Amino acid sequence: MITESLFDALLEVTKLVLRFTYPADAVLKHYFREQRRLGPKDRSVIAETIYTLLRRRLFIEHLAQGAESPRLLLMIALTKLQGVNVKELGPVTRPHERALLTKILETNTDHLPLPVETDFPEWLVQIYLKDHSRNELLALAHGLRAPAPLDLRVNTMHTNRANVIEMLQAEELEPVATPHSPLGVRLMGKPALQKHPLLINGHVEVQDEGSQLLGLLVAPRRNEMVVDFCAGAGGKTLLLGALMHSTGRLYAFDVSEKRLQNLKPRLKRSGLSNVQPVRIEHENDARIKRLARKIDRVLVDAPCSGLGTLRRNPDLKWRQTADDIAELAIKQKNILVSAARLLKPGGRLVYATCSILNDENEAIVTEFLSTHADFKLLNCAEILAAQHVNIDTGEYLYLYPHQHGTDGFFAAVMEKLA
Repeated sequence: MITESLFDALLEVTKLVLRFTYPADAVLKHYFREQRRLGPKDRSVIAETIYTLLRRRLFIEHLAQGAESPRLLLMIALTKLQGVNVKELGPVTRPHERALLTKILETNTDHLPLPVETDFPEWLVQIYLKDHSRNELLALAHGLRAPAPLDLRVNTMHTNRANVIEMLQAEELEPVATPHSPLGVRLMGKPALQKHPLLINGHVEVQDEGSQLLGLLVAPRRNEMVVDFCAGAGGKTLLLGALMHSTGRLYAFDVSEKRLQNLKPRLKRSGLSNVQPVRIEHENDARIKRLARKIDRVLVDAPCSGLGTLRRNPDLKWRQTADDIAELAIKQKNILVSAARLLKPGGRLVYATCSILNDENEAIVTEFLSTHADFKLLNCAEILAAQHVNIDTGEYLYLYPHQHGTDGFFAAVMEKLA
């Protein structure tokens, strides 16, 4: 039952989110912090409904037929997509709204325009169709609309996957080993683990299985010098450090002091002693130049559109434009060129994004290789197979939710020639 107070809260959050001033998760986090009266069940309903609305915004607006008030869009999301009966909304709806909702629920939804069918904005449809078929677009859109599971990465500095699965099974959380990453554990239903001992003690980290595979492509060895060029809050940094068995030196570069500060408590829990966070001003910072030709392996998890994470961040497709993609491509090219200068002969360079667009992925790598004859492309499938990961998408790594159960990722591995 949707009570009047719950509906009022839903409508308030809907209005805030549809402004697209801030990321949806930040809006929800702030709202819940301010509205402590809301219980866990109400918070769950609000979050689920808001994310449904964002995932299916164009479909909902199509059904609204131009009458696109936040109130109507919310009621359509609840009844058409969340399974709430029109009668259940009785206490919060007016007679003409109930009649309109009943009519909308009977609307024929065959032969929808492609942006409505995919729930991708027109600009995104056009960019994707430059390099892919209509059927590929539809399959991808369907996969990105499904809610994501909760993936954990086991910190091998403290424990192993079997022990983590056994502990979670004892709590009746139904964990399963991720099918590709040997370090991953998957939980369906997104249980609340923020205060779980496994997280607090650094035995696991929340990390999508696809992101874990990027670390395996870097495949750092003991006592090497490694750089995570765009470290962010350090999820991949911690993975690389564990793969190095806390030996050698691992630099975590980022332009954001706040993000690096967020890494520090996680780093302390991880048990790693080989990580050195370094804030840089830009990709040509003097701190980077001092390490030129000294590094064994570099991961460039480049700033990107993030469109491969639409399962978790559906508002990203409404908060960007084609111009943003073009600007990002320039930044990605510059970062990749700068990161390449760090490598010694024989060193490995991994370029990765969580984007689904060729403009941010293969096109960036192709241009880089055309102007850097001292680098050659390696085969991602062969690198993963050597680590007993059976996933073959060709020379490049392409991961998609509808094919691999992960977020959307791209990766290319290059080696600097001697």
